[in-house]
Amino acid sequence: MSTITESVDVKATVSAVYNQWTQFESFPRFMDGVEEVRQVDDVHTHWKISVAGVTKEFDATITEQHPDERVAWTSDAGPTHAGVITFHRIDDTTTRVTAQMDIDPDGFVENVADKLGILDRKVKGDMQRFKTFIEHRDGQETGEWRGNVDRPAQH
Repeated sequence: MSTITESVDVKATVSAVYNQWTQFESFPRFMDGVEEVRQVDDVHTHWKISVAGVTKEFDATITEQHPDERVAWTSDAGPTHAGVITFHRIDDTTTRVTAQMDIDPDGFVENVADKLGILDRKVKGDMQRFKTFIEHRDGQETGEWRGNVDRPAQH
């Protein structure tokens, strides 16, 4: 299991940045290797990704979501991963977005990519492309979802 942490400062309000991040179906526009994300309901997404020329599909569950603060998820099947994206107001027009992900590479190619630091660079590139995506829209998001998803109770 590898942990990847990456941050980027975005020239947009925290609400606009958060709102854009909740538009999961726009992820292929700035995430390398993500071919499609479909929001099934408020807490379930279906992903189609391409890794080293191999297409994979998997489902993920949003485990916690609070407007302008955080979105956390875990995979239900397929590549094992979980993570959280947090949003921090730096000032009225700047937001720091931090991604922290735990990834368990699946198979030889993904393990090699992890060992060579390719996964870290991929996440860094995705974060930079997200920054460019929203900043080129003059900080205007393509949509929003402002609902709350509370973390499941521990038993």
